[in-house]
Amino acid sequence: MCGIAGYVGISAFWGEPVLHRMADAQVHRGPDGEGYLAEGLIGLAHRRLAVIDRDGGKQPLHSADGRYVLVYNGEVYNYRQLRAELSDLGHRFTTESDTEVVLTAWIQWGRAAFDRFNGMFALAIADLERGEVVLARDQFGIKPLYLADDGDGRVFFASELRPLFVTGAIAPKPDDRTVYRYLRFRIHDDTARTFFHGVTRLMPGETAVLTSDGGIQRSTYTSLYADMDALAAVPAPYDRAAQGRFRAALDRAIQARLVSDVPVGTALSGGLDSSAVVASIHRMMATTAAADDTRSVGTTQQSFSAVFPGERNDEERYVDTVAATCAEALQVHKVRPTPDRFLVDLRDFIRTQEEPVISTAPYAQYCVMREASQHVTVMLDGQGADELLAGYLPYYLVHLRGLRGGRVAGEAFRSIDVLWRLGRTRLTDTLGRRRRVPTVNLLGRDFAETYRNERFPMVRNDIKARLATDLFRHSLPALLRYEDRNSMRFSVEGRLPFLDTALVRTVWSLDSSAIIHHGWNKRALRDATVDLLPRLVHQRRNKIGFTTPEDSWFQRIKNDVYLIFASRSFGARPYFDQRAVLQAFEDHVAGRGGVETMTFWRMLNVELWLREFIDTPPASEAGGWGPVEPARVAIQRVAGSDTDQSADPQVLPKPDFVPNPEKELLTPGGAWARFPLHTDLIATGDDVSALAVNRVGEFYKQGAEMPLSVQQLATAGPWYLFVSEKVVAVAQGRIFNVTDIRSGAWARLLSRYVLRTPYGVGLGHPATMQLAVQEVGLPRVLAAAAAGAVGKAVGRRGLFYRVAGSAVRAIDGPTEYSAYPANVSAKLAPRDPDRVAQEISSAIRAALPAEFAERFAGTVIIDANDFGQDILGQDADLPDAVLVEAFADNPLGQAREQTPFAVVVAQAQTGVAVQSGGQRVGHTGG
Repeated sequence: MCGIAGYVGISAFWGEPVLHRMADAQVHRGPDGEGYLAEGLIGLAHRRLAVIDRDGGKQPLHSADGRYVLVYNGEVYNYRQLRAELSDLGHRFTTESDTEVVLTAWIQWGRAAFDRFNGMFALAIADLERGEVVLARDQFGIKPLYLADDGDGRVFFASELRPLFVTGAIAPKPDDRTVYRYLRFRIHDDTARTFFHGVTRLMPGETAVLTSDGGIQRSTYTSLYADMDALAAVPAPYDRAAQGRFRAALDRAIQARLVSDVPVGTALSGGLDSSAVVASIHRMMATTAAADDTRSVGTTQQSFSAVFPGERNDEERYVDTVAATCAEALQVHKVRPTPDRFLVDLRDFIRTQEEPVISTAPYAQYCVMREASQHVTVMLDGQGADELLAGYLPYYLVHLRGLRGGRVAGEAFRSIDVLWRLGRTRLTDTLGRRRRVPTVNLLGRDFAETYRNERFPMVRNDIKARLATDLFRHSLPALLRYEDRNSMRFSVEGRLPFLDTALVRTVWSLDSSAIIHHGWNKRALRDATVDLLPRLVHQRRNKIGFTTPEDSWFQRIKNDVYLIFASRSFGARPYFDQRAVLQAFEDHVAGRGGVETMTFWRMLNVELWLREFIDTPPASEAGGWGPVEPARVAIQRVAGSDTDQSADPQVLPKPDFVPNPEKELLTPGGAWARFPLHTDLIATGDDVSALAVNRVGEFYKQGAEMPLSVQQLATAGPWYLFVSEKVVAVAQGRIFNVTDIRSGAWARLLSRYVLRTPYGVGLGHPATMQLAVQEVGLPRVLAAAAAGAVGKAVGRRGLFYRVAGSAVRAIDGPTEYSAYPANVSAKLAPRDPDRVAQEISSAIRAALPAEFAERFAGTVIIDANDFGQDILGQDADLPDAVLVEAFADNPLGQAREQTPFAVVVAQAQTGVAVQSGGQRVGHTGG
């Protein structure tokens, strides 16, 4: 297993650095070695994960005459048979690797060789004599291969997408049609298009010839699809002999995938498919005749599972039951993914997959592969069996529609439990009066209109035809991408016994009753394992697999998800209707919505993918992953926020005598020295007076050690303590998660007409408008709205808040720049701010040394941001109008600077203003 890359159309001098960058960008695919070819206008790069013939098999591999050069990613399991056949034809081999067999087969049979390979592969063969490169991908598309041209006659290809972008010739841009189909139909990887505009994938069973003039000639090489159609047309009856043929084909497929010079393990979800693989290997290990086949497994089979204790989709009891049948010959390694660890891994997971994924389910597999990499290099699992043998519940409907006569009623009766599971969600929504919201209603209007004619038709009444489309187009290709990226991220080779050409042909040669019969799917597999698996697993009819408990996880991480949906970048995308998404998510969290978590995940995934690959394109020196970050820091960085500085040990708090960045104070009525004080986050229940005393005391203690000029500024005149009204409200518990506020119809309606600004949503959110209604009553809010509308008509601003009052003006909504939890919360004005100011002042006068306390002139509770200032309470000796000037341009609160307190010192009328932190700046007035 490896990573390959290359180009056609660049001279060797310029091409070699490009090849190294492309290889480095996928070093995780091949940490055991590297190799390069740059000759003429052709370049090839290879990163090797050594699995077979670790000493031989180095690539690029040259033919004996030097004309052909191969780079190859994958395994051909029937290479020994092909080697014997080629030897009989006169070819000689110098290594024990399948790589040499692949190249020799190409030399002997040309493109017809590809259909002789039973395995997984993506390869590039350079014909140095003709100056062209042939690409090919296995019949199922297990191994990926991407290509793109730069429009100037150069074509690039690689096992992953990032290597294409680090060339510097291909710019990552979103493919809007693919994004739409993903958001609207929950589909991707079904065509040659990718999520990146102009970048395509080689399709399963496809070959492409790249010529030196930039040409790309694609064609399908395989006869597998035609063979399946022919076999389905004249199927054999599913009888005892057919059962034997299926079981023999499955055993051969598993045995072939155990060939390895490195340790081999298995994935065990607890479902029928993976359990069948584990149990089959266990039986082989106990058979003397199969000893050579299972040597790579060792004396104890290493298996890996993801479990979710206490969750509905937990399969631990099935895993344990399978393990009990194997006793000491099986060691099960369990990973327990959690939503908190998901936040830690989220950015890496997004980068690993390179394109959006259908749900959070692949993350469970990601965790399994990470654990497996500590023990084995090769992993077998049951991927592909669902598409081969109708493992998903909707296949029952396809099966029923394809029946004729009285068989329909009988089959439907035997499938009643499955049909109930299919329909209960819709029934629950109906009984609970939950309105299902179509996904298209959450999309940007122009975006949805542009692609409104897109369709996703499916075969509805022919089970084999439906399975064939899902095997090669609609379902499995996406799962294979997840498998490839998750395994190779941790330098593990994944092998899939059910995706064996001989096994597929065997299934298609049989009557469809081998697939579904009498209400049981996967009939052939159940028959083949009746003596291997415990009844609890063998008789399972519920499909789960490697998934996550997404519903409960989204409740756990709802604040983090909301932060992203409420962000400015999400709102600026053409793909989403931000207001509709936020409302739908709030309804969902409150249990009254009709939108699935998978829908929210797709929107979330697109946004994070855009931030990772489009907003910040991969650097040219890309490669490798950095250290794991703390969960909250990780999600904020993914979300484009750097608010929680206290959680990141690399970010130091702002010194008390340094101003907030780019915040200068210019006041025409006088001069002030202003010192914003950094604090840790203030939470509900904290004693604001005690915190203020502590920080002010530290400030004056530090000031005694500062240069004389700073000491003079800090002590030159009367001083005041300005306190953010936000932290007072937070400490009083007057802050609420927006998803916990049930917004009424009036609140939802009125909030639509409120302008959101970069400094906050104000009442432009249904949750904050609902708080306003609860604070002062709906009549007053309606009167204020009417006054505001009249004011706009005559050019007067601010009438809304004059009528609504300061309590409404001080209501804040979630803002992207605020620190957690303010970024996902709504907040009321503090209760009795004058009394709070008096309490803080009394505490300061009682605690500070006399020389400082004597000049203390009072506390000011202020709502100050870049949009305006409003004094809510104070016990100072100056009018509000004068005090407001002290914060004409400098917000207080728990935003990026986390400065909810500020010492403000009144200066003499010197003709200059003083910048916070003690620096002098030009003054514009008296």
